[in-house]
Amino acid sequence: MPEPLLIVDGANVVGSVPDGWWRDRAAAAVRLRERLAPLAAAGLPDLPAPVEVVLVVEGKARDIPAASTVRVERAPGSGDDTIVDLVGAARPGRRVVVVTADRELRARVSALGAETRGPSTLPRPQPR
Repeated sequence: MPEPLLIVDGANVVGSVPDGWWRDRAAAAVRLRERLAPLAAAGLPDLPAPVEVVLVVEGKARDIPAASTVRVERAPGSGDDTIVDLVGAARPGRRVVVVTADRELRARVSALGAETRGPSTLPRPQPR
């Protein structure tokens, strides 16, 4: 069975933490990418490892570098559309989990067979 695919809606998840992300969206996306890195090997409570982790970024966060355990998918336009495309391209039978609080996006990916989780599913940021 293929490893589960965890797709994170970067803009939505970054925006769920009032840590000043609006001052530097790229830096906030890098902080999120770093929080996600351990999940490839550790998984989540209901998503056992190993997990393929994909962070979808858009806008000013589009140019952040990838990390060894997190694939950074740069949306050419709408991050939501890129996430839907990733879900649609997943191999049949593969478990796909999308992390977002966006209700419309949740409905779109659920219709394609993906599971959805809210941002609180992910490890919380450390205070700076």
